[in-house]
Amino acid sequence: MRFLLASLLAAAAAAPLTAQTFPTTSIAEMANTPLVRVNIAETLRTPPDEASLTVGTQAKAPTARAAVAASKEKTERLLAAIRSAGIRERDIQTQGIQLSADYRYDRRPDGSGQQRLAGYVASNSIQIKTRNIDALTGLLDTLTGAGADSVYGPNFGISDPAPLRREARVRAMARGEAEATEYARNAGFTRVRLLSVEEGVSYRGTDIVVTGARVVNVSAPPPPPPPTPERGGGDSIVAPGQIETGVQLNLLYRMER
Repeated sequence: MRFLLASLLAAAAAAPLTAQTFPTTSIAEMANTPLVRVNIAETLRTPPDEASLTVGTQAKAPTARAAVAASKEKTERLLAAIRSAGIRERDIQTQGIQLSADYRYDRRPDGSGQQRLAGYVASNSIQIKTRNIDALTGLLDTLTGAGADSVYGPNFGISDPAPLRREARVRAMARGEAEATEYARNAGFTRVRLLSVEEGVSYRGTDIVVTGARVVNVSAPPPPPPPTPERGGGDSIVAPGQIETGVQLNLLYRMER
C-alpha cells in the first residue's frame, strides 16, 4: 500500500523548471485528492464436493499382440466395474495407452551378464471423477477388486467455485474500502472513491487441500454429518479435508474531503 502522491512530488522536485514539468495547478489538485492503492486477498474454505482418480491396468505377454489383448481384456473389465459403480460416461476418460518391451538381465556365474527380450508390457490408464465423496473408500475397493494395478488419487476439488468467489469478492471489496478509508482519515480526509479494480484468482491448477477443523461460512455447504467409515472415521483411508478458493483484488481509490 502506498500513496502515489509521494512519487509525483519527488519527480516534480527533481525535474528542472522547464515547460515539461507538471503545472503547479496539477500538483495542487493531486495534493487535494491523493490516490491510495490496496491489495486484498480473500479466501474461503469448504469441504470438496468432487474427487478425481486415475486408475491403471498392466499386462505382460511374450508378444506385443498378446500383451495388448490381455491389457484390453483387463481394461474392459475395469470399465465395467467403474460404470456399475455409478460413474457417468462423461466422467470417464482414457488418459494413456502404452506398449513397451520387457527386458531381463541374465547374470552368468562368472559375473558377466546378457540382456534379453522377455516379452512386452501393455498398460492403460483411465481418469474418473465422482461427486459421491462419501463412497470413495468403497469405490477404491471396487477398482482394485476389478483388476486395477495402480490407483493415483483421489484429488479433491469444487465442481462450481463461482459462488465462493462471489462471496470472496464481496468480502474483499469491503475490506479494501475499510483499509483505504483508514489511510484517508489518517491523512486528514473523510472518505474514498473507487477508481479501478483488478482481479486475480488466488489459486490455480490443483486446489489447496487444508487439513484441519472445518470452517463454516455463509457461502460454504452445510457442515458434514459425523464421521462414518466412508467419511474419514473407522477404517476409512480417505480424509477429504477442505479446499481453499478465493480472489485477489488490486483496488485504486481517490481520497476525498
